Amino acid sequence: MNPWILASRPRTLPAAIGPLLVGNTLALHLEQFSWLIACTSMICALLLQIAVNLANDYFDFKSGIDTQERLGPIRVTQSGLLAPEKVRNAMIICLILALSVGSLLIYHGGWPIAILAAASILGALGYSGGPYPLASHGLGEVAAFIFFGLVAVVGSYYLQASDTSIAAWLLGSAIGLFNAAVMLVNNTRDIPTDTKAGKFTLAVRIGEGQSRVLYQALVYLPFALIIGGFFMGLLPGLPVLLGGLSLILARKLNSEFSQTSGEALNPLLGQTAKLTIIFSTLFSIGLAFSL
Repeated sequence: MNPWILASRPRTLPAAIGPLLVGNTLALHLEQFSWLIACTSMICALLLQIAVNLANDYFDFKSGIDTQERLGPIRVTQSGLLAPEKVRNAMIICLILALSVGSLLIYHGGWPIAILAAASILGALGYSGGPYPLASHGLGEVAAFIFFGLVAVVGSYYLQASDTSIAAWLLGSAIGLFNAAVMLVNNTRDIPTDTKAGKFTLAVRIGEGQSRVLYQALVYLPFALIIGGFFMGLLPGLPVLLGGLSLILARKLNSEFSQTSGEALNPLLGQTAKLTIIFSTLFSIGLAFSL
C-alpha cells in the first residue's frame, strides 16, 4: 500500500465524516441550508483528521513512543517508509489546507467558528505534541469526545442554523462517545508499549480490565441518549429506530473486545470506527425523512 495512504489511516476517517453528516442532516430542513457549507465542513474535517494522524505518527516517533515493539498497524515514520521531515511537512500542509478551506466557514459562521477552528488546530497539534501531549496524559478519549463529537456536530449545525439546539448537543455527545471508543481500542492495544515508553494514556492508567468496562459504556450509552431524546420529544422516532439498528454491531464489538487483547485488537479498531459511520448514516437517513 502507498505509504501516504498508510499515513492517513483510512480506517479512522469515519470518525470525521460521521458527526458532520449528522450535524448537517439535522439542519437539512432549514430554509437557509447550504450544500456548499455542508461539503466544505466535511472536507475541512477530513483534512484535520489526516493532520491529527500525521502528527501522531511524527510526534510519537520523535518522542520514542513508537518502536519496533509496536503492536498496531505500520507507522510510516517509525518503519522508515517516510522520512520524519516529510511526515511533519505533510501535517503542516494539511493544517494549512484545513485553515484555507475553513476560511469560508469562518466567514460564514463568524467568531464562534473562528474560535472552534483555532481550538481544532491546537488540538490536532497538542494531541501528541507540545509541552503537554493530551494522549500522554490520559486525555485522548476526552479530546475525541469533544472534537469529533460535540465540536463536529454542534459546530456543523451552527454553521447552517446560526444557532445550536439541544438535539445537536445530544447527538454530538452520542457520536463523541463512539469516537472515544475508537481511541480507547487503540490505547488498550498499546498498553504494554505505552507503559514502557512512559505514555500514560487512559487505558494505561485504568488497566485493561477497566478499559473493557469503559468500552462497554462508550458503545452502549449513545443508544440510551437517543432513546432518552425521543422520549423527551427532542428527536423523531424514525432516526432513533434506524440508528438503533447499529446496536447489533455494538453488542458484537463489545463481546469481541471483552475477549481480545494486544495485536488482535487491530481489526476491532476499524470496526469500531465503522460503528460510528453506520450509526451516523442510519440516523441521518431517518432524519432526512422525518424533518
